[in-house]
Amino acid sequence: MERKKDHITLANKSQTDKNSIDSRFYYEPLFATHSAKNIKEIEFAGKKMNYPIWISSITGGTDKAKNINTNLAKAANKFGLGMALGSCRSILNNNERITDFDLRNIIGGSQPFYANLGIAQIEKLIIKNNLSQVSDLINKLKADGLFIHINPLQEAFQPEGDKFSSTPLKTIEALLSKINTNIFVKEVGQGFGPESIKALLNLPIKGIEFAAFGGTNFSKLELLRSKNTNPLSYVGHTINEMIDYINEYKTDKEIIISGGVNSYLDGYYYINKINAKAVYGQAYIMMKYASESYEKLETYIKSEIKGLELANSLLKVR
Repeated sequence: MERKKDHITLANKSQTDKNSIDSRFYYEPLFATHSAKNIKEIEFAGKKMNYPIWISSITGGTDKAKNINTNLAKAANKFGLGMALGSCRSILNNNERITDFDLRNIIGGSQPFYANLGIAQIEKLIIKNNLSQVSDLINKLKADGLFIHINPLQEAFQPEGDKFSSTPLKTIEALLSKINTNIFVKEVGQGFGPESIKALLNLPIKGIEFAAFGGTNFSKLELLRSKNTNPLSYVGHTINEMIDYINEYKTDKEIIISGGVNSYLDGYYYINKINAKAVYGQAYIMMKYASESYEKLETYIKSEIKGLELANSLLKVR
């Protein structure tokens, strides 16, 4: 009886505007049950993942990072997700903050787990003929490989930023000639244009993370730090654009779609639009819940998984 009373009371508030419809999907309600576990385990980034959800790089080397990263690693272990650390620059030369990053025993051996360095740090190590530090970093973290973040605008806008003396492409090529490990290359909030995508697809790397325009933007973050503005912070490429660039080629590269993936519905859509092996990544929202409590993070991830299961059952991408 109470449910029927709610229906009467809330019917008026439940009216929908036809212009608010999410037109990315066909809704097909005839062919599903509520009991179906319809998400298959996938091979990705050198390991297995239970769900196509990646915990993207966000933080490290700060007082709050240890708790955040520990919660993220616990969730990756419980749900079978992949994870990449934030910049590991602070532990290249010493282990003072190693506990912020030393998460392999928490995430477990079965999940993909990656270290992270900026292209500027890689360039400096090449100049110093000290690329062994990259291998040392990967080994001491027991990581499955390395994410390299490409961030020319962030470095340009950062008062204490590093300036590149070689192009990121040449730096990556030099690294690949000296080190044998799984490499992903990512941006930090602007995404990659078509020529950059083409160049990355031609490299012997494991994959690409978009970090497209539309999510956390580190060039804008630096401008906020310095209380400046710059119209260059508004250039870049969206996820939809970058999927179009990828889809021009047949590739075996693995793709992490990130930069404005606000929910499982976005993730489901993008994964089904791209012609490559792909998962979707989230950084800020994962960090937000992880910084509040592990329980809130777990609740959020459970809702993402449940949503993915419903989307798989009921939706087809147009």
